[in-house]
Amino acid sequence: MNEYLDIILRSITVYFFMVIALRLFGKKELSQLNTADVILILLISNSVQNAMVGNDTSLLGGLAAATVLFSINFILKKLMFKYPKFSDFMQEKPEILIHNGNLDFKTLSKLNITSDELKEAMREHGIEYFKDVKLAMLEIDGNISIISGDTNLKQTHYKRRRIHKNLGGIN
Repeated sequence: MNEYLDIILRSITVYFFMVIALRLFGKKELSQLNTADVILILLISNSVQNAMVGNDTSLLGGLAAATVLFSINFILKKLMFKYPKFSDFMQEKPEILIHNGNLDFKTLSKLNITSDELKEAMREHGIEYFKDVKLAMLEIDGNISIISGDTNLKQTHYKRRRIHKNLGGIN
């Protein structure tokens, strides 16, 4: 078989294996990477690289594999945009974690989200108590979005401003 056709077929196989693996392990894993997760990603990328290119370690072999991966990703995104049912199959739906201060323990348990993770997300949004959460959602990208019940909208992320000291009257 042509060595580049072999690389293309191997790359397609590895891509779909990774899509299925990420789908099985859940969307929470995508946004909440810890040290072990980063190491896992690096090791997986190293192990599947050989599966994609085989013995061909040439520049052209690597570029062929990368081109296939980018192409598949581009085509899948177009298909997901054009066909909502295909998108539903490929991506999970957002999940409600808290509604009007009430935690959905069944969903939290199913998604393996701990109270510490939920509290961390609340603190990032400037909310201290569960009762102050109007809506908390696990989004399709794995992030937790939180809307407070406060009538005054709060800034969810703040930038620390530098305070410049006045040095002897010099501004």
